[in-house]
Amino acid sequence: MNEAAMGKAVRDSGVKREEVLSSLAASKIWYPDYGYESTLLCVDDSLEKIGLEYIDLYLIHSPETGKQSRLDTWRALIEQRNRGKLRTIGVSNFNVKHIEEIREACLELPAVNQMEIHPYCQNRPIVEYCKKNGIVLQAYCPLIRGQFDNPLFVELADKYKKTIAQVLVRWSLQHGFSPLPKSSRAHRIKENADVHDFEISDEDIARLDALDKGDDGALEWNPIHVD
Repeated sequence: MNEAAMGKAVRDSGVKREEVLSSLAASKIWYPDYGYESTLLCVDDSLEKIGLEYIDLYLIHSPETGKQSRLDTWRALIEQRNRGKLRTIGVSNFNVKHIEEIREACLELPAVNQMEIHPYCQNRPIVEYCKKNGIVLQAYCPLIRGQFDNPLFVELADKYKKTIAQVLVRWSLQHGFSPLPKSSRAHRIKENADVHDFEISDEDIARLDALDKGDDGALEWNPIHVD
């Protein structure tokens, strides 16, 4: 992640720090740096690069490296959060087993689990677990990397007078997810956010839900199966 550029964007925005959306001032720790002491250092390094007094959201990128390493890393994030260096802490690509390990260690559960979620890959058991336990689901790849050739997408975009991307973002929102659509074009970013003036019917939501392919619908290797 380009932490220096992210911090500069926040500082140059002219917006008060406390009003900046947490999705902007966010970062992750990657598995080569997992472990208690190394995680403490990584958070401090991120803060120095970003140039801000705290980071809104900090995630463990994936469950790789094993149970003890995951728990040590999580303990370090809790410590840095308690020191005021992080506002919210979470995980990415964790399955039920990985989060239950945190519970069994008598540690607080993550506030966020970031994972691939879109109509073709819905990860339903993990979604159900996270919702039951009050864990926010951040959905990456919500636009299926532009795989818009499904006739149902075309039909619904025409029906609701929206783009296919807007329909997919709206599907994510109506499921209670926090979608993370990506674009480098200003008009696309604005367009992807313009999704609050319509609602997909329950019937059409069910039709989109029926597109789920399970693991076969994932766009890349899915680390949620890591032991």
